[in-house]
Amino acid sequence: MRDAPYTPDGMDAARGAAESRDSRFDELYAEAKAALGYGANNLRSVTERYREAYRDTLGRWHRLRDELEATDRTPLPQADSGDPAAAAEAGAEDARQKALRTEVERLTSDLGRHQQELSKLELSVRSMENSWLFLERGDASLVAEVADAGLATDFQMRIVQAQEAERSRLAQEVHDGPAQALSNAIFQVEYIERVLNEDVRVAGSELRFLRELLRRELGEIRTFISQLRPPLLDDLGLDGSIMDAVESMAALTGATVETELRAPGDGLTPTQQTAVLRIVQEALQNVRKHAGASRTVVSTRTASGDWILEVSDDGRGFDVNAVAARGRRNFGLQFMRERAELIGAQFEVRSRQGGGTVVWLSIPVGEESA
Repeated sequence: MRDAPYTPDGMDAARGAAESRDSRFDELYAEAKAALGYGANNLRSVTERYREAYRDTLGRWHRLRDELEATDRTPLPQADSGDPAAAAEAGAEDARQKALRTEVERLTSDLGRHQQELSKLELSVRSMENSWLFLERGDASLVAEVADAGLATDFQMRIVQAQEAERSRLAQEVHDGPAQALSNAIFQVEYIERVLNEDVRVAGSELRFLRELLRRELGEIRTFISQLRPPLLDDLGLDGSIMDAVESMAALTGATVETELRAPGDGLTPTQQTAVLRIVQEALQNVRKHAGASRTVVSTRTASGDWILEVSDDGRGFDVNAVAARGRRNFGLQFMRERAELIGAQFEVRSRQGGGTVVWLSIPVGEESA
């Protein structure tokens, strides 16, 4: 016969069953905390080992770079055609310099990637530690806090991804441009050293060629610096800064670049203005490098509470789906898309082969601001 529910024996049995259920939940909750703490400790340990490996590689890069700079300052042995030993020595030294330069360039690229990965690991450790603290602190009011913390963590992740995309884009630009040009300039100097005593006229011609090469690449480096430097938004405002980018584009290419700036930029936040300017600069760079356009239009307007930017050209266009499939290798488009996502804007690129391209950005600002 079962215990009656309201007898002393029945009450004790019910209390024991409830305590058993509570004990089970407590055990599971404690197990969850222990698992999260264990994972956080393991990840922290791996991150520390990763940081040590990064420091070791960075130290090796410094040593190799110092060795390369020392060899670059030392003139190469003169290869006397009548002395095989001297020729062999000059060839060996030349090969050593090239091997050092190749290794330094490889490590430079690797260190950039490792630095990005280390940032991700450190952010993941902080996220796991915050999650453990949330479970450890028995305060129901923290539920709202953790939702906000999740949004903050997601936002931090997006920032890291955007930084990674921008670093990758600039690394590719520098590798294909100034780094390659400087490598060519070093070989050019080595060649001039060899012919200087044999044919002064040829050496003079090569020096003039080298001067023009360095002058051209100096202009490219100044362009990179202008991309990294804070924009002139405080001095010129958004419209003035866009006009500055347009004038630079027109001066570089000689192509027609028109502006139709009908949306005031003062309704945007400083972060939004910076994103707009960077997207304009990147879109114009893409037009200059890839579009082959004769006419480009940069326009702004407001519609239905949105602040809208369009950069359109009549160039050769491209297959958007095919390019999107290449993912992160597509530095320019990824850079613009990440900028748009970080400010909560919509972003789209419309293009087709032979039909030009339109870069479209829409920022929600509200009817009153518009």
